[in-house]
Amino acid sequence: MLEQNGKKYKVKRMFDSISSRYDFLNHLLSLGIDFYWRKKALKLTGINSNAILLDAACGTGDFSIAAKKFGVTEIFGIDFSFNMLELFALKMPEIKGKTAQCTAEALPFKDETFTNITVAFGVRNFYDIPQAFNEFYRALKKNGKVTILEFRLPKNIIIKSFYLFYFKNILPLIGGLISKDKEAYDYLPESVDEFHKKINLKELLENAGFGNVKIYSLTFGIVQAVIAEK
Repeated sequence: MLEQNGKKYKVKRMFDSISSRYDFLNHLLSLGIDFYWRKKALKLTGINSNAILLDAACGTGDFSIAAKKFGVTEIFGIDFSFNMLELFALKMPEIKGKTAQCTAEALPFKDETFTNITVAFGVRNFYDIPQAFNEFYRALKKNGKVTILEFRLPKNIIIKSFYLFYFKNILPLIGGLISKDKEAYDYLPESVDEFHKKINLKELLENAGFGNVKIYSLTFGIVQAVIAEK
């Protein structure tokens, strides 16, 4: 429990700290491909204007903004970083009153509230992934879907070598200089490596009750889109 609380508040501190430069660095360090990842994941999910969406670990709301372009109007967001939620409200004013500062492990919503839950690059930061997935299952309506975007290590040896060099050397250097928080951008490659070695998303989703779990490889295998159904 102490270890979980330690991670929870460490992640909150980092995201509060880098919030003002978060969007700029996301787009810069991904070379703008992050826009494509969100759009592709939502397309694979089949999201449409009938959706009632919860954007979990929503950050500044880029997944919600992408969903809005698919016609989604019923959008809610949760994040443990208050600074991120404030920026989300500036970018998408209609989200005001529809966000909550909380963790994915304790959602403040009734059972079977949403048709869709999205998480972009946030599952690595959960302090208790099985509990978060249990909460997702509880909060989703029958036949609802959870859509996860997450980094992973590519299988191709050459691509993996370039990827690891960039992730462990270039990204922390640029991210640390611009954000003024070196720890936050050291944490990213460390958390991706640990996540890749220890976490099986398909297994954890199935353990929470989800079925029809599909995993899609994006951009030479550096990102995975995982979609599961209740």
